[in-house]
Amino acid sequence: MSGSAIDDVSATGLRAIFRIRDFRRMWTALGLASLADWMGLLAITAFANDIAGGGYAEKNFAIAGVLFLRVLPALVIGPLGGYIADRLDRRTTLVVGLVLRGACFASIPLVGTLWWLFVATVLIEAVNAVWLPTKDATIPNLVPTERLEDANRVNLATTYGSALPAAALFIIVADITELLSTYAGWTTGTSADLTMYVIAVGFLAGGAVCQTMRDIPRGSSIAAEDQAGLVRTILDGWAYIRDTDVVRGLVVGIVGAFGAGGVVIGLGRVYATDLGADDAGYGVLFGCVFLGLGTGMWLGPRTLPRVSRRRLFGLGLIAAGATLAVISLIGNMVLAAVLVVVLGYFAGISWITGYTLLGLEVADDVRGRTFALVQSLIRIALALVLALGPAVAGLIGAHRWRITDHASLTYSGAQFTFLIAAAVAVVVGVSAYRRMNDRPGVTLREELTGPPPRGRYSERGTFVALEGGEGAGKSTQARLLADALRDGGYDVLLTHEPGDTPVGATLRKILLDVETGTLSHRTEALLYAADKAEHVDTVVQPALDAGKVVITDRYVDSALAYQGAGRELTRDEVEDVTRWATAQLRPHLTVLLDVEPDVGLGRFDSPDRLESEPVDFHTRVRDSFRELAAADPEHYLVVDAHGSRDEIAAAVRARLEPHLARAVRRQEQS
Repeated sequence: MSGSAIDDVSATGLRAIFRIRDFRRMWTALGLASLADWMGLLAITAFANDIAGGGYAEKNFAIAGVLFLRVLPALVIGPLGGYIADRLDRRTTLVVGLVLRGACFASIPLVGTLWWLFVATVLIEAVNAVWLPTKDATIPNLVPTERLEDANRVNLATTYGSALPAAALFIIVADITELLSTYAGWTTGTSADLTMYVIAVGFLAGGAVCQTMRDIPRGSSIAAEDQAGLVRTILDGWAYIRDTDVVRGLVVGIVGAFGAGGVVIGLGRVYATDLGADDAGYGVLFGCVFLGLGTGMWLGPRTLPRVSRRRLFGLGLIAAGATLAVISLIGNMVLAAVLVVVLGYFAGISWITGYTLLGLEVADDVRGRTFALVQSLIRIALALVLALGPAVAGLIGAHRWRITDHASLTYSGAQFTFLIAAAVAVVVGVSAYRRMNDRPGVTLREELTGPPPRGRYSERGTFVALEGGEGAGKSTQARLLADALRDGGYDVLLTHEPGDTPVGATLRKILLDVETGTLSHRTEALLYAADKAEHVDTVVQPALDAGKVVITDRYVDSALAYQGAGRELTRDEVEDVTRWATAQLRPHLTVLLDVEPDVGLGRFDSPDRLESEPVDFHTRVRDSFRELAAADPEHYLVVDAHGSRDEIAAAVRARLEPHLARAVRRQEQS
């Protein structure tokens, strides 16, 4: 992200992301594309209806054919779309994709035949299968990690919220076409011709906006030495998803969230009839699903702000499944409509949370393939749900149980199918919660009722801390990471604690020199806090404000482990002082190099004052480091320090990659 990309770093929430120049432009392009896409859905069905034969069957077959062809490319070309998103320059792919879609829509009325409508529809959706994962993979490169959830909310709200204005614009253009035909004698092949041209202009305008974006990383996101053939690249992306527990859980969960909503859409018409509501009831249920999804996507993550994203993802799926189970048991249309909104709300929570976690957890070089697979699986899941739902409901049929001579219960096949889908959603949710539980030592009740988490993360630059016991290799890994990032074009500041300021150098001598002798434990903690305060104010924060990658050898966790656990002071008191000294600034990623104390201490010939402490002191320190990491795995990487230095360095770089979006490359400053 370039230095000019952010106009006001003091802004918060949605204001903050809209202050990012290229995100504003991406949002504008997405809005134009989504508006045109929703209009396109209406226009191609209207065009098919007008151009098909005069019979009722011909018109329905034409509409069904064009709708089927809108889904087909995503199922077939989805993996290729992810390959292109990761392999080609993303800005170019975004621009060309919008231009091609505009050209295809413009060609439909020019050719004016049903067969070309089918061909153009396939081409449009094939391009869309590439454009969508490219767009989704680009968003994390444009906004700081802390703003990714807000960016995704805006992204999804724009995508789905464009449907209503698109319908209104479609009606307006249709009325204009009729007026021109009636009063100006202007005739076209079909009533949708003018709409097709308006849609084409919308896509072309979106492409022009994308062309002005400058902060998207140029070239392929896959390093040149890692580039392989098409099949190999796609298989590598799938293997990454298969072998990464968190990502695999996210993919399955996101598909499950959409499946839970899809089963209501697929069986909504039958269910409404069972409740005596017919077409109007089906329309209500259809609208309620999307009302709930939209509300959940927009407001859901704020419902339980103290619950971690990973836990919230699984909880949303479980709640959606439980709500669907309740829907399956009731027979009242009004109550069903209310509960369908609730179902959509919980599914929306999991959808937006899962999308955000994918942006945070997936490395940039496989992000496009991951999003492409998710979108393909969503299409497949919806197709299966829409096709199999009614079939399963028909096979099960209605069943009646007599309770008394004058009372009985009747449940339809749709309700039984809802119950089956609910059980699947709950199982998927429980599996995701267990697989992704990032606070295993904290109960959900404690998380909901305990104090809110403290801390802030810099919106500029990337802050990395290396922690661990004595002899773990922190200095070596800090240097290797700094060298690798500099080679990648990043502006890097390598620093350490204590002692990397003039004041800190004096404090370091007092703290670590064996001649200092015994210090009061509280005095020692306060001296370390003083060093951190000077370090953050004069070194770390200015570098982050400049967009640099700051790598520090030791930070707050060392105080909590050494002075809190090692000296057996009250950890809350040590944390209060240390967090205050650092103005609550936290690293985006803390790397814990874990090694047994006797192994690490054996690597020193002349131990300093802390290294001279007995092994049980260092054992408490190690246990404390591990507890801190286990409590917040979203911001920690624990690495076995017994591995080779190159293996450790590769693991650190891979885990850091998603956090580098906010950092400035040297060429971006010029």
